[in-house]
Formats: sequence, C-alpha cells, structure tokens
Amino acid sequence: MLYTLKVRSHEREELVEFTDKVQKQLTASNQQEGVVMLYVQHTTAGLTVNENADPDVPRDMLHLLRTLVPQHGMGFRHGEENSDAHIKATLVGSSVTVPFSAGKLLLGRWQGIFLCEFDGGRERNVIMMVK
Repeated sequence: MLYTLKVRSHEREELVEFTDKVQKQLTASNQQEGVVMLYVQHTTAGLTVNENADPDVPRDMLHLLRTLVPQHGMGFRHGEENSDAHIKATLVGSSVTVPFSAGKLLLGRWQGIFLCEFDGGRERNVIMMVK
C-alpha cells in the first residue's frame, strides 16, 4: 500500500514531527504487522527518528548542522544559495523504516518521526509504503 503524506514546515530550517500522521494512515490501512517505509521526495529535506520529548534535542541537532554546514561563507557555487540544504539533507538521509505490530508503530518511548527541513518553509511530500 502506497500513500503520500503532506508535511508543512514554517521555517527555513526546522524539524517537524509527523508521527501522528503516519500512525493515522497506518491505522486506516488496517494492516496489523510489518514495516512502514517513509521517503521524502525532495533534495533539501530529510527524515529521521529521534527524541520527541525534549524540544532541545531538535534545536541542538539543527545547531550542529548549521555549525558544520553554514548557508553562507563556504564558497558554494550553486546559484540558489541552498547548497547547505542539499548537503544537510544528504547527511541526514531521505528515508526511515519503522516496524509495526497490532497496527501500532513500534517506536521507543521517546521516539518520533521527523521531517528535517533545510530549505523551507513549504509543504513536502513524504511517500509512505506499508508492507
């Protein structure tokens, strides 16, 4: 089963949790056991599973990525001035896989699924496959 989830960011760089959207679509699929594969269809955004309890974790992650790869001052040649976003997306990765059982995502207590936005704000497409 294949679905497209729409995830909206509001800042240029932001981690947007969308675990609830994934669980809602999984529940609607009526599947009980397997894996959910998520893939973002953009070259300036990524996906990750990380802590969703303390908002300092996403802030710290973005701070580190901004420090490692700043938007300006690196001599990037790409004319859109978003080479940093392409690099950050490559570092984070474009997909995650989460197992599920009894129709529920098997995430840990403090885990959530995040869109990692590096060139927003905008709406992003995340492809969700349930197997």
